[in-house]
Amino acid sequence: MACGNIFFFLLITFSVALITYNIIVSANASLGQELPSPSRSLKISVDPIIKMPVDRSRGGLDSTSPRRLFHTAVTASDSVYNTWQSRVMYYWFKKFKDGPNSEMGGFTRILHSGKPDKYMDEIPTFVAQPLPPGLDRGYIVLNRPWAFVQWLQQADIKEDYILMAEPDHIIVKPIPNLSREGLGAAFHFFYIEPKKYESILRKYFPEDKGPITNIDPIGNSPVIVGKESLKKIAPSWMNVSLAMKKDPETDKAFGWVLEMYAYAVASALHGVGNILYKDFMIQPPWETQVGEKFIIHYTYGCDYTMKGELTYGKIGEWRFDKRSYDDIPPPRNLSLPPPGVPESVVTLVKMVNEATANIPNWGS
Repeated sequence: MACGNIFFFLLITFSVALITYNIIVSANASLGQELPSPSRSLKISVDPIIKMPVDRSRGGLDSTSPRRLFHTAVTASDSVYNTWQSRVMYYWFKKFKDGPNSEMGGFTRILHSGKPDKYMDEIPTFVAQPLPPGLDRGYIVLNRPWAFVQWLQQADIKEDYILMAEPDHIIVKPIPNLSREGLGAAFHFFYIEPKKYESILRKYFPEDKGPITNIDPIGNSPVIVGKESLKKIAPSWMNVSLAMKKDPETDKAFGWVLEMYAYAVASALHGVGNILYKDFMIQPPWETQVGEKFIIHYTYGCDYTMKGELTYGKIGEWRFDKRSYDDIPPPRNLSLPPPGVPESVVTLVKMVNEATANIPNWGS
């Protein structure tokens, strides 16, 4: 038994050392010629605040342009919590896939539990292996980049672009391909602050790679990016994630958004810049109108009084919080919010209700 423990410890130590070596190699390799970076040579006109090409911001798809289909990929575990969200997400993907202006192609749930589940026939699924026990250090999200590495290596993906999404995303309208000219398209997260954490990030993004502002304030989702670009980014994303988690200073600074920082760093290491698309998604209850957004991300709990007053941080008389359903799916026909609750929250609950009403064997 003692020999087995020593062997396991040596295996983990060797794995982490190899990962650290890969980070150093990735950071110092000559990557500038592989992919275009968001530099002046691209000659793209950019809005002053949000990095979005002006011609994209002024309208929808040009009907004369060929469709640039993207494949939607969602990573998930086999937990009840992830599974019911994935089923709702896929329901709305199918509803909007063939709508006006859509460039949505195929769909894959990347299941990183290592074994099939009973929803394989309902949702197109690729089964990925989880990280070796102990390597995620209790941070299950680290399985995400490793799952993407496996999927990109092994799956036959027809589309030239990938939309990385999450189970708790609800698509609210057909999504066009928002990426352009070698740039990805990503949501701007206000709490991803590369400049604030420059001293930490320089461990993974050395100065010879350029200014720290080359690291975009993004996570890995939602992001639309070229498939060939993602094939290069994904291994570095995995390696950077594991190296960050191993480093106590980085782990403490970034906490639950560590893997998001790791993707932003990996993208920058490979010279892939991103259009920061402000209308990519909405996050209730803080954003109150759906407007021109494409995705509702229900990561926050929504708590209100029966007068429609937000009671965030305190359980409301009316509430919808995905965490209330971690071991059992939400029932069909959830109660709608009281009068005065913002449109974004009302829309979210109505869409969950429609999905659960129409998905066969809900709750089974």
